[in-house]
Amino acid sequence: MHENLNTEDSSTREIYFLVIILIVVIWYGIVPITGAVYNRYKWGHFRNRFNKLRQITLLDYRKYRQLPNDISDALHGLFRFSGGIESITDGRTLWVKGEDLTIPVLLNKSRCYLLPIHEGLEPEAPELIRWNQVSTLTEGAKVFIAGQLVMQNNRLNFGSTKENPLMVIFYNCSDNDFPREIISGARMRSEYWNSLTPASIVIGVLSLIYIAAMHLGRPAYHLTVITALVAVFIPILPIFPPGLLLTAIHRRLSQDVRKLKANLDLARFGLPTGTKHQITSRYAISAYLLEAFAILLLFIGICINVVFIFLLLIQFKVISI
Repeated sequence: MHENLNTEDSSTREIYFLVIILIVVIWYGIVPITGAVYNRYKWGHFRNRFNKLRQITLLDYRKYRQLPNDISDALHGLFRFSGGIESITDGRTLWVKGEDLTIPVLLNKSRCYLLPIHEGLEPEAPELIRWNQVSTLTEGAKVFIAGQLVMQNNRLNFGSTKENPLMVIFYNCSDNDFPREIISGARMRSEYWNSLTPASIVIGVLSLIYIAAMHLGRPAYHLTVITALVAVFIPILPIFPPGLLLTAIHRRLSQDVRKLKANLDLARFGLPTGTKHQITSRYAISAYLLEAFAILLLFIGICINVVFIFLLLIQFKVISI
């Protein structure tokens, strides 16, 4: 009977070890990676759409005077416009002054972005801001608008429609550098840390703490408790030695990958890349291989730290083998 109990405890412990591994894989891995894939798709769509809109017809005074009063065809009503903020009226209409034309922009239902001023070599990703936050920007700030012209209040305005959502980007760089800054910067610096990551890590941590608390005071499950508690700290293990060295290399390689992918997009969109290397399919393969290698180094660093923790626990006889 005693042997049966030991066999049952051994089977239960193995099940809990598998549960701990599943919690780590799902909440520390799969869910954040899903968010990263979505973010990569979202920014890729943003770059493609911006590249398309930056090449549509530029609206100027001559073109404006030639427009009919009623624009029913969306294709004929797509224009781009650049200028400076002149004023905001009724809380939602932005007036933008160009070289020879001032045009109203209906901000409600529009997606507005702010291109941050960057001090380093790499441009930052545009920040999505609410349309009612535009009033905090100073007069004269540069703005790029692209989308459909709509008739409202007996005048033509830039406005969002279901088929053609308006793109509004505020920026502070030169007009010549603006397309390159957007294409280079419109990508996550850390794709793992996204909107799903905080909640996912919290769920994973609470689940592991629950497993550890459920088996406290039960000697047969001592190793299960230790394993669950060690797994709690996996998200912060990369910042501790000895795996810290691999984390530092991972971050440096990730920066290089970001530059390589930016150059790939710039070359694909016909913009200057700023590199002497010829952008070929081999260049693209190198970027993705380097990214995979950087992720592998981070994973190895985490594994090294986990093994190091267990070796310390064995050394100090917290656990025995």
